Order: sequence, then structure tokens, then C-alpha cells
Amino acid sequence: MHAFFQTHRLLLAPMAGVSDEAFRALCREQGADLTYTEMVSAKGLSYANEKTRHLLHLAPGEDQVAVQLFGHEPDTMAAQAAWIEREMGASLAYLDVNMGCPARKIVSKGDGSALMKDPALAASIVRAVARAVDCPVTVKFRRGWSEGVETAPEFARRMEDAGAMAMAVHGRYAEQLYRGSAEWDAIARVKEAVAVPVIGNGDVRRGADAAALVARTGCDAVMIARGAEGNPWLFAQAKAALAGEPEPDAPGVEERIALARRHARLLGAREGKNIVRMRKHAAWYLSGLPGAAAARGKINGCVSVEDFDEVFDELLACAREHAAAHE
Repeated sequence: MHAFFQTHRLLLAPMAGVSDEAFRALCREQGADLTYTEMVSAKGLSYANEKTRHLLHLAPGEDQVAVQLFGHEPDTMAAQAAWIEREMGASLAYLDVNMGCPARKIVSKGDGSALMKDPALAASIVRAVARAVDCPVTVKFRRGWSEGVETAPEFARRMEDAGAMAMAVHGRYAEQLYRGSAEWDAIARVKEAVAVPVIGNGDVRRGADAAALVARTGCDAVMIARGAEGNPWLFAQAKAALAGEPEPDAPGVEERIALARRHARLLGAREGKNIVRMRKHAAWYLSGLPGAAAARGKINGCVSVEDFDEVFDELLACAREHAAAHE
């Protein structure tokens, strides 16, 4: 997959409750070369759960995505990977196996980063999925499970031997959750340990961070996660930084509100009248703007596109008044 990642260097991470069709579309507009779906439960797919299947819906014009699957049963993972490939066809860039999510409700069932505690099972999952599909299979995992015990390089070698054709590495331990800082040197050690492409992940919050991560680790691609929340423009900045070009300016108030408004409309087209998941996105977009703190309560009461429009209108008026007062 080295050739693939030469042209797909900036990736939007799979984020539960965040990387849906609407957000993926906005990140692609800003320069994301490939986006992932929200992580998808193999067990949920095996039950033909409609909410789970809905996570695989593509937006109009969305030609290709990576799908991240989670679970801990090799046979179930393989069967559902094959189903995804049949359903999505050429729209599926590759299948990723989630071995990095540290959320308690995930690891308590033996899924996500809990698999780092059982490398043999993890390898059997990769092997089963790789045999079941024709598309490339990748893995996403962390520096290790226990804080202070780095197992990622050896784990990576085992996943490569099992058939993983690329791997994304987050530079924190599972026990850290998102505390502290991502250790990029851990990603570099994985890069040295395997021959397949390595995707670096963790603490990319500015365009310059993407370039620094590549320089520090030699990683083949950069995966952006929380840094893009409320900030899809990060992809444009990162793309410029990787090319050695000046980064575009950060968006102004009106541009931020305009994109938040578009995001709400895209969600409305997908979800209908109830777009409560827009609440967190709105808070991210508007953070730090004049009047945003006072509007938080209103945002938390928004349900429809019209509700959000009302808040956006108020904040836009507040921002213009603030700008006029400081001219």
C-alpha cells in the first residue's frame, strides 16, 4: 500500500459520534485525502442492526472511504468484513480493524485496545479478516496497553505477519486514554519494526504538527482526529505544511459560523428533523467566539436545523457588534 499512501497522506480518523457523512464531507473539502467511517460493530452488523448499517452510508459524491470494524471474535469479524466488501464494492478503500479504542464500554467486552493484551487473538482476527476479503486490511492500535510498557513494535510485527497491509499507531497507552501527550517516538519505533506503511496519529492540532510528525517518525501518512473537531480547516493547513508551503490563515468568525451552519444542514439532510448530534459540533465550531459561552445553554437545547440557525444568527450579530466596537 505504499503507493496508495503517497497520494493519501492526510486521513480523517474514525471517531464514534463524529466522523459521519456530514463531517467527512467537510473534511474532504478542506483537503482530507481519505476519511474513515465511525467505528462499526461486527456484532451489530451480524444482527442486521439498522443503526449499525446506517454508519456505512456514504454522502452524495463520496466515492471512497475506509471502514473501521471492531469486535473480538475472528469468525464474526471475518463474516462481517466480507459483507461490508460485498455491499460497498469499489467505495471501500480498505478495512481497518480497531485495536486502539480505549473506551471502557469497548474494552470491557474485549474489543478495541483490549486486544493489545492478547496478541495471539489479535493476529487471528487479522488473519481471518484478510482471508475473507480481497481489499487491503489494516490495523489501528496504541503504544501499548499498560502505561509505561511499550509493546507496539512487537505487536506491529505480529499484525504484519498476520496480513495487515498498513497500520495506524496512536502514541498513547490505552490506560492513558487521552491524558498527557502522544509519544511520537513510539510511532517511529513501529515504523522501524515493519515494512508496511505506518500512519502516525496523536496530537496533530496545527498544520505544522503534521509536518513535524512526518519528520520525527518517518510515517507514511498522518491521521487527524480530535484536532479536526470544529476545525476541518486543519486539513488545508496540514496539506500546505506537508508541501512546504505557507499555511492558509485560520478562518474568521463569519467563516466559522457559515461552516457550522452548513454542517447543520448536511446533518439535517441525513438525519431529518432531529440533529442533536450537532450540539457538540456547534460548541466546537463556536468555541472562543464572542457570545459563545453565553450561548452554550441554547446550543444544548437545539434539536432542529432551525434551532441551530437561530443560535448562529445571534452569534453572528454578536460578533459583528463586537468587531464594530473594536474598530
